[in-house]
Amino acid sequence: MSRNRILYTVLLLLCVVSFWWFENFYTPDHYSNPETPTAGLPFDKQLLPGSTHGMVVAHDFYMLSYSEPHEQAEWVAYRLESSHLTHDDRSRPYFIEDPKVKSKSADWRNYRGSGYDRGHLCPAGDRRFSEYAYKETFYTSNIVPQDNAFNAGIWNRLEKQVRRWCKRYGTLYVVTGGVLKEGLQEIGTEDVDVPEAFFKLILRKKGNQYLVLAFLIPHEESSQPLSDFLVSVDELESVTGLDFFYRLDPKVENSMEQNVERSAWKF
Repeated sequence: MSRNRILYTVLLLLCVVSFWWFENFYTPDHYSNPETPTAGLPFDKQLLPGSTHGMVVAHDFYMLSYSEPHEQAEWVAYRLESSHLTHDDRSRPYFIEDPKVKSKSADWRNYRGSGYDRGHLCPAGDRRFSEYAYKETFYTSNIVPQDNAFNAGIWNRLEKQVRRWCKRYGTLYVVTGGVLKEGLQEIGTEDVDVPEAFFKLILRKKGNQYLVLAFLIPHEESSQPLSDFLVSVDELESVTGLDFFYRLDPKVENSMEQNVERSAWKF
């Protein structure tokens, strides 16, 4: 009887230690080869914003500029096509560090017990067309602390609206992120910053013309119409410190950035 008790105790301890090790140290292999350059950029280069910290990473299905001081991307850019919008059932993989971020992206464990969701910037729902593309969205360089009500509420409504526009108009170019600045609340041992607002910039081409919408949304749930959060690109640049469309001809850039033109988009 005593031998059985000892055996059961040892097995129980092994289970506890294994679970603890799994939760705290286990990290699965990367989802893409960090040594292999991406075959071509997944985003139109001339539409990319400037990078404040110069740490631009290209994955196969999105790009990002990583801000080490804030332990998250200052922007994520991705192309969305109607063919991407499938309903394939995908099993959620683990969140893992991005092997292409040289300074290492924040560990997902920073979010544990913080009260915040691990909110995607390039949505996993936009990448269901391929298991590989879907898994790429689970790099921690593509997530940011988001309040659950915000993440599941107005932010989710905006993501769904972008999909509707994609189905209606075709290829869209999306740039999104949190508004990063000094003095933000931080979570975890790596001091991951919690943005007080988020932005999403959506662009499409119509002939030789660029049509753009810019959203700036406080980090809180709201029942207000999405159109209430439209701002000019100039205003978004002022708030974020980012430089959008700087590679375009200055006349084209200025015409895109000065005004809020919603008439070409069906809400």
